[in-house]
Amino acid sequence: MSHKHAMFILYGIIAGVVAGGFTGWHFGEGAVKVKWIGDLFLDALKMTIVPLVITSIISGIASLGDIRRLGKLGGITLAYYFSTTFIAVAIGLVFVNIIQPGAGLQLSTAHLPDTVAANENAGIGHIFQTMISPNLFDAAAHTKILPIILFSIMFAAALTMLGKPGEVVVSFFDGANKAMLKLIGWIMYMAPIGIFSLVAYRLGKEGGGEAFMNEITAVGWHVATVISGLATHFVFLLMVMFFVAGQGWGYLVGMLRALLTAFGTASSSATLPITMECVRENNINERAARFTLPLGSTINMDGTALYEAAAAMFIAQAYGIELGISAQIIVFITATLAAIGAAGIPEAGLVTMIIVLNAVGLPLEGIGILLAVDWFLDRFRTTINVWGDAVGAAVAHRFMPNDRDAQS
Repeated sequence: MSHKHAMFILYGIIAGVVAGGFTGWHFGEGAVKVKWIGDLFLDALKMTIVPLVITSIISGIASLGDIRRLGKLGGITLAYYFSTTFIAVAIGLVFVNIIQPGAGLQLSTAHLPDTVAANENAGIGHIFQTMISPNLFDAAAHTKILPIILFSIMFAAALTMLGKPGEVVVSFFDGANKAMLKLIGWIMYMAPIGIFSLVAYRLGKEGGGEAFMNEITAVGWHVATVISGLATHFVFLLMVMFFVAGQGWGYLVGMLRALLTAFGTASSSATLPITMECVRENNINERAARFTLPLGSTINMDGTALYEAAAAMFIAQAYGIELGISAQIIVFITATLAAIGAAGIPEAGLVTMIIVLNAVGLPLEGIGILLAVDWFLDRFRTTINVWGDAVGAAVAHRFMPNDRDAQS
């Protein structure tokens, strides 16, 4: 996509977010009628996720040539993802302990959502079970990305060891990946109107601006705590980008389409095609990006991890339950692991929250009061998730100096 067209779409997305917010705020439930347009845009993006993940990972890893180089790339990527997730959880715990958003709230027993009730026995083991699927077609049908990523990595590794027969297959996946990127470029022209519809619908569904403000007021300190923590982590990632990845402000500007799409869709997976397009336009090594971004959209959930820790502590404070250092260490560990495995679980946000609450014996009913504003906070934490992936791709690029001349 040309720079001119990319900027046209960026301005359109900004206008879509603003217009969608205005429409949902003032027209309330009347804005729900535009939902079908947003669904159409989301479905178009989701249609590309599975083939994009498969083709990008296989072509990216196979292009490394020597499979031993995957170890270097994988080590850098995983070290970055795990360390930033740890830091995100720590930031969340620090802010929630300082602000004490749930103190004095006198939380009464809330309604237990059906999804929570159906998964109240979920644990860490449930996450590991989602990493491998006996049926890849079923995984693809339900957009369970982690099993597909693991298979694609192993398949690509096998191709690198076949010699000429493997080169034919790699060439096919490389061409398919380029075709997918072209298709995503076409879909992006729908982004302004699609994001307008999604924002207007979600705000309208809550009853408009007045109803939304009532919900925010009820748990206002919780909202302030989470957003403050996410903003702090955003700045931390910005510093990583400057000092470790060696990128400038232009990289942030170049990622704005992906970040605004993440805010509008509240889905890291749905934003993945646009994230890859933006990273490619920012001259990041494609082989690094094809590996780090699909993996990051699955296991690098900095915003989600921070939110899980802060929300668990908020519920404890609201019920007047004191969580000491040892209990908070358990929250730290489970929030980190739950966020890493979140993408492999249906209704991931709720199920991972259950895992964290169960780990320290907190009442699941507390989730009920958070659902009123969860959809709003989800947009901010998804934006941080996507930003973390983008910075991860830049970090991988920085530490692959011998591969930069291989950009396509």
